[in-house]
Amino acid sequence: MTTILTSTFRNFSTTSKWALRFSIRPLSCSSQLQSAPAVQTKSKKTLAKPNMKNIVVVEGVRIPFLLSGTSYKDLMPHDLARAALSGLLHRTNIPKDVVDYIIFGTVIQEVKTSNVAREAALGAGFSDKTPAHTVTMACISSNQAMTTAVGLIASGQCDVVVAGGVELMSDVPIRHSRNMRKMMLDLNKAKTLGQRLSLLSKFRLNFLSPELPAVAEFSTNETMGHSADRLAAAFAVSRMEQDEYALRSHSLAKKAQDEGHLSDIVPFKVPGKDTVTKDNGIRPSSLEQMAKLKPAFIKPYGTVTAANSSFLTDGASAMLIMSEDRALAMGYKPKAYLRDFIYVSQDPKDQLLLGPTYATPKVLEKAGLTMNDIDAFEFHEAFSGQILANFKAMDSDWFAQNYMGRKTKVGSPPLEKFNIWGGSLSLGHPFGATGCRLVMAAANRLRKDGGQYALVAACAAGGQGHAMIVEAYPK
Repeated sequence: MTTILTSTFRNFSTTSKWALRFSIRPLSCSSQLQSAPAVQTKSKKTLAKPNMKNIVVVEGVRIPFLLSGTSYKDLMPHDLARAALSGLLHRTNIPKDVVDYIIFGTVIQEVKTSNVAREAALGAGFSDKTPAHTVTMACISSNQAMTTAVGLIASGQCDVVVAGGVELMSDVPIRHSRNMRKMMLDLNKAKTLGQRLSLLSKFRLNFLSPELPAVAEFSTNETMGHSADRLAAAFAVSRMEQDEYALRSHSLAKKAQDEGHLSDIVPFKVPGKDTVTKDNGIRPSSLEQMAKLKPAFIKPYGTVTAANSSFLTDGASAMLIMSEDRALAMGYKPKAYLRDFIYVSQDPKDQLLLGPTYATPKVLEKAGLTMNDIDAFEFHEAFSGQILANFKAMDSDWFAQNYMGRKTKVGSPPLEKFNIWGGSLSLGHPFGATGCRLVMAAANRLRKDGGQYALVAACAAGGQGHAMIVEAYPK
């Protein structure tokens, strides 16, 4: 199998170099599929900085993340975002006119509501005097919404900001072909019958072919799944390891769901349907069943399948972010501090999904922390192979020296602290909303287990990535 994979991928520049290095360092999580009990951590220094505002998360919620094509399929993105905002208002009782600004992330824009943040805010009953804008940064769009909120508060422009994200993959914009669009626009401008007939004479049947959106890199024309397959091969991550990790994610998510740990979820009464109360993509299977699935992208020898990839998801999230002084003055007990964060960017062809590897050591150095200081890790799981490849890259001095310009490796996160309530593979991944879910999972895990620091990280299209330190608020 190794020989076949090497032959299949030999045309890709970095694969052979990386595979030689990492094929002798197999990473297996089969013996660590269940999370270990969290250990009460000793109190560490706070990351508060002199002459800088402390910025806190008061609360964060999300509507249930659902498989696309299920209960949310007849709605629009602003409906989901409005539901998340309404859930946040209900849980926090924040007066609507106190909110200074609203920011939402999204990836695939609904053309009728190009500024989905504004439409959702108005629908949820926020003051029409409250500005709102929408950001897009692929899978870290709501991360960007949160850090933009941090910047507004840190600079003194605002004290109370709501940040969130939304994605509705059940209904995406499908365009006419460019030739058809051009003809329709020209017809709209034509002033005489002769001009219209002249334009119509140029019509061809292939003009009717639609343009479908694709989860692919514009610069490389490669789908993210294809990139994940190449990355897994480059780091010698086997199909078995990927399936084991996916099973771990689903098993831990089911356990967290059953034990009530996914407390950020707010119920959503879908118009004309029942009230949705929980994520519906959590489906623990068996390694035997998972092994039966065929490769989804590189056929027939690829290792990325539907079982070890995140699925198309509908959902929305929202967070109330405030200056600490304002939160305390209003009688709130914050969940966590938002501390240092970093954005990174790499080559989108060969390092598309390695954002966490590049961002983690930078954000730790910025905060003056080490991996040993982190009590909870929450990483976005785009694919099992992506997570495991990042683990291997983070645990490699060779990769650090040759690709990151660093003397030593940062080290991979211990699995007993990593995504122990499940992750995007099992909970779902609405592109624009996942960042807020990660931060709230980190904050809630710190509160439950007595930890002090969490590290949130994610990769994104374009070869970009993000990492943030979340610090528990003192009890």
